Amino acid sequence: MLMVTVMQRGVWAVLLLPYLLTVSSPLDCREEQGSLSRCPSISQEKLLDRVIQHAELIYRVSEESCSLFEQMFIPFPLQLQRNQVGYACITKALPIPSSKGEIQQISDKWLLHSVLMLVQSWIEPLVYLQTSLDRYDAAPDMLLNKTKWVSEKLISLEQGVVVLIKKMLDEGMLTATHSEQGLFQYDVQPEMLESVMRDYTLLSCFKKDAHKMETFLKLLKCRQTDLYNCA
Repeated sequence: MLMVTVMQRGVWAVLLLPYLLTVSSPLDCREEQGSLSRCPSISQEKLLDRVIQHAELIYRVSEESCSLFEQMFIPFPLQLQRNQVGYACITKALPIPSSKGEIQQISDKWLLHSVLMLVQSWIEPLVYLQTSLDRYDAAPDMLLNKTKWVSEKLISLEQGVVVLIKKMLDEGMLTATHSEQGLFQYDVQPEMLESVMRDYTLLSCFKKDAHKMETFLKLLKCRQTDLYNCA
């Protein structure tokens, strides 16, 4: 069994490494590589496009990470168990619109602030997730690398959204508040199965929220160009 796991790990690394190297190139507001924190120098339209690209990549990699985690550690019966038990996502308490009607009705301001709340709420949990996955005996390097990549790019996305809020709403530069939110506690050492299921819940919930971030930003972009056809 151990040999099979090691072989699986090696196969994943060989097959997915070229793709990881492709998507892990950081996005920037300039043509060369860098961070979204340097975005004040570009136009609002171009900044929004870059932020959307960032969100798209984060969602894509989070989806791949969740699928890889399922294949490696979550038998199908446990996947069903998670759905039946109804593990709550850490951002459930946030005032984020969930239905299509609510999303269509909120203002551009609340679209942006909803994205910022989601981004900031996930920064610390993803740091925890990296620490937790490092303790897995059979965690493939590809999963660890993807999780680290998403964590780093989430901070860059936060910087880009903050600058975008300043440009679009003229509210001044906002500061990060994720460390003060208190939405996530990870000081308890759980049993192994509980730990695996908690990490799986984190990955699944983050994938869902990453999709929300992408959707909200694309709706905002649509409103800038075609207000009456953004269903």
